[in-house]
Amino acid sequence: MLLKRELLEDIKAGKVDVIFRRWKRPTVKAGGTLKTKIGLLAIRRMDEMSPDDVTDADAQRAGFADVADFRRWLATMKEGHLFHRIEVGFVETY
Repeated sequence: MLLKRELLEDIKAGKVDVIFRRWKRPTVKAGGTLKTKIGLLAIRRMDEMSPDDVTDADAQRAGFADVADFRRWLATMKEGHLFHRIEVGFVETY
């Protein structure tokens, strides 16, 4: 799972603790970790859901202003039949 540096910095700073992904198949799993450019992330929880179920609170936890902002971002993402809400946290810098 590739994440932009700006998003990684927001996760490290504690500003973002939820990310969304649309996949053909998941590339991470709950309880695992993800090596990134800035350090190790914990994958705390993953929930398969519909993008229509994303709330303003979820969107804001992911760094979006609101659901409308989230939907604009989602329209730019690759297609995939699985959609996940993923809770993440920063673990450590290498």
